[in-house]
Amino acid sequence: MTKSSTLILFAHPAFEKSRAHRALLSAPEGLAHVTVNDLYEHYPNFQIDVAREQKLLADHDRIVLQHPLYWYSTPALIKEWFDTVLEYGWAYGKNGNALHGKSMAIVTTTGGGEDAYGPEGYNHYTVPELLRPVEQTAKLCGMRFEEPLIFFGALHRDDQGFRDWASTYRDWLNGNQD
Repeated sequence: MTKSSTLILFAHPAFEKSRAHRALLSAPEGLAHVTVNDLYEHYPNFQIDVAREQKLLADHDRIVLQHPLYWYSTPALIKEWFDTVLEYGWAYGKNGNALHGKSMAIVTTTGGGEDAYGPEGYNHYTVPELLRPVEQTAKLCGMRFEEPLIFFGALHRDDQGFRDWASTYRDWLNGNQD
């Protein structure tokens, strides 16, 4: 993957309590091709500025949703963002091609380990299965959906583990993946 302009749509309703996402948000620091848009900071009352968000989308090639896995999905503000920003006639439907050819990816964290996600695990489904509605949203908007970057086991990481995650994420943002 080559570097392209990346927009991180960050959503964490309890960011002040998240050691994992504080570490992950350090990853894009100093990367000129990455813009971080903290949705809960901008829209604490869920009153989304659609024109602002559509301009940010138009100005970037790659959209990354960064969030914790919340009740087997995204935090509520991302759903509200989808409902208001991805308008018919702009993002999809007749003449709705503003996002065609862009890519979307998810960077998420889980409290439990990888073994908890799958047919034999406590949660019964894999994280990509749980995030299928987001994948379909991207496809409806004519976007390529990248394989999610999932950081498992946030409840059991130490500071070094979080620094390792941030390093992996930074490499991923720079296109240096395995």
